[in-house]
Amino acid sequence: MSRTRRTAAGGWARLMLAAAVALLGIGVASPASAAAGVSIDSELGGTQVRIDGQTALSVSGSGFQSIEGGFGGIYVLFGWVDDPNGGSWRPSNGGSTGVDYLYVPDTEAKDNQGYQRFVTFPGSGTAAAANGGEVSADGTWSLQMRVPGATFEAIDRDGDVRSVDCREVTCGIITIGAHGVINPSNETFTPVEFVSGSGTGSSSTEGGSGTSDDGGTASSATGDDADDETTGEEPTDDIEVAAPSGPATIGLEQSTIIVGRVLTFTGTGFQPGEQVVAVLGAGETGAGPLIAGRFGEVAGALTLPANLRTGSHVLQLLGAGSGQVAEATVTVMADPAALTAAENAAGEGLSWPVLAVLIAAVVLLIVVVSSLVTGLTRRRRRKRAEKAAAAARVDEQPAEPKVAPEPSTPPVTQVTPDGDLADTAVIPVRRSARRREEVLQ
Repeated sequence: MSRTRRTAAGGWARLMLAAAVALLGIGVASPASAAAGVSIDSELGGTQVRIDGQTALSVSGSGFQSIEGGFGGIYVLFGWVDDPNGGSWRPSNGGSTGVDYLYVPDTEAKDNQGYQRFVTFPGSGTAAAANGGEVSADGTWSLQMRVPGATFEAIDRDGDVRSVDCREVTCGIITIGAHGVINPSNETFTPVEFVSGSGTGSSSTEGGSGTSDDGGTASSATGDDADDETTGEEPTDDIEVAAPSGPATIGLEQSTIIVGRVLTFTGTGFQPGEQVVAVLGAGETGAGPLIAGRFGEVAGALTLPANLRTGSHVLQLLGAGSGQVAEATVTVMADPAALTAAENAAGEGLSWPVLAVLIAAVVLLIVVVSSLVTGLTRRRRRKRAEKAAAAARVDEQPAEPKVAPEPSTPPVTQVTPDGDLADTAVIPVRRSARRREEVLQ
């Protein structure tokens, strides 16, 4: 009994140890244990931004998920959400850009206007395009960005231009998964406070930070002067850009790609600032929306599903505002490593011992069937021979000889002792000699 109890106790101990190891493994895979949060440090102090001009912000995050070598990262945007106190706007809850949230359009170039930042995962294949740094292993990041003012124009889901007035709706800093990757762990919204002039330098709302990079001293400049001190020049929003004169086109780094890999692409010929969506085939995978740059250019990447059908697929870039459609054919190939593994598995399944057993089974089956057929054939032949022999014996049996009739005996006259003639009698020949003698006497 004591041994049984010790065994049971040992089993429970091993189970608890395995659970602890599993929890430790989860912790290593996702080092950020706290909920993701964003801190804003405005040049005006706290989360204050100007109503009538641009404002520089220092934005930092903590508690975000950092995936070593993961695809994409985090988009940090300035915009509006329709449910600031809830989460219905989140992409992980079915929210979509242009409907449930809007943000200031900007290019994905490193030297964009600062309204949109891309923070990459460490070791990501798209790290070269990051303009907001990298998510560290502990889930923290920091960057500099700009807010254009209380009003801005965005592109809705139908491709129409929509004006947003942050004095009437709640605006702030939005973080979502980059490159079309939905990641609920990295989705946040942090509101800002709009003020006129230089602000108070001390106001702060939820998610704001009480200090800035320069020690918390608010800028003493006001209005456009503050913009001049920050950038040295007026915003470039008024610079005219040429509308695309020709059809949109796609540029591919490679036209042949292996399933499960990342396909990178570029596009030109779209309307500057419009949203562009990339779709492969009949919706097997996609990316976007991407914001067209100052010259109508876009760039992006999408991961091909591991179960994607091999062969030719069409990659499309769809412009929401201009209606431009660019297409290119991509050839998808199977993963050579997977094919090698499948071939090895097939080879192992048809090894020589297995083949020998299969061949022996087939030969045995043939022998059994042949024996059955031979036995049935011999049995039928034997029965036929027996029937033939019986018929022959019947034909060879001699017939009974026919007895010829005996000649009739002539009548004999018998003389009585008195001398008279007696009646005649016919004595058959078959009678014995003694009988004949008696008759003759």
